[in-house]
Amino acid sequence: MATTLYKWIACLLPVLFCQSFSNEKKESLHPVFVSVTEIEHNAKENTLEISCKLFTDDFEKTLRKHYTGKIDLVDEKLKSAMGTVVNDYIQKHLRINVDGKKAALQFIGFEQQEEGVIGYFQVNNIETVIKINVFDDLLYDYNTQQMGIIHVTVNGNRKSTRLNNPDAAANFEF
Repeated sequence: MATTLYKWIACLLPVLFCQSFSNEKKESLHPVFVSVTEIEHNAKENTLEISCKLFTDDFEKTLRKHYTGKIDLVDEKLKSAMGTVVNDYIQKHLRINVDGKKAALQFIGFEQQEEGVIGYFQVNNIETVIKINVFDDLLYDYNTQQMGIIHVTVNGNRKSTRLNNPDAAANFEF
């Protein structure tokens, strides 16, 4: 009896699970709205290496609010044009100061990985790091529940924080 009941439950759960998703808005397909920004000091190269990971669908919807033309981060034919848009948006929503000086982010490129987009940046001529101040409001204009996770690594020492919209500033000291 228990085995038969278990089989029925095992068969019905996926159906009920899928049905509950089909009745909700498309935005609820992933209930977490998060970006992850990683900043690592490369002492050998005297650079900061930065990556920003964002859900592709959320990022595309946000970009469509701010830019004209076709926005498709997956289409390889549009990669160059999308690189310009990705760079512009992230540069406006991510600012970094190192030891009190504004860091000039150099866009390296972006790539699609699974359900996310990763934008890559670099800051040159950073010999040492004592303090890093980060302003990060990536996708805050898309969803009020958006949060940003920031990881900063200097000399192998990793520090992390979470920013919940509307908080957008984080300070790290090494």
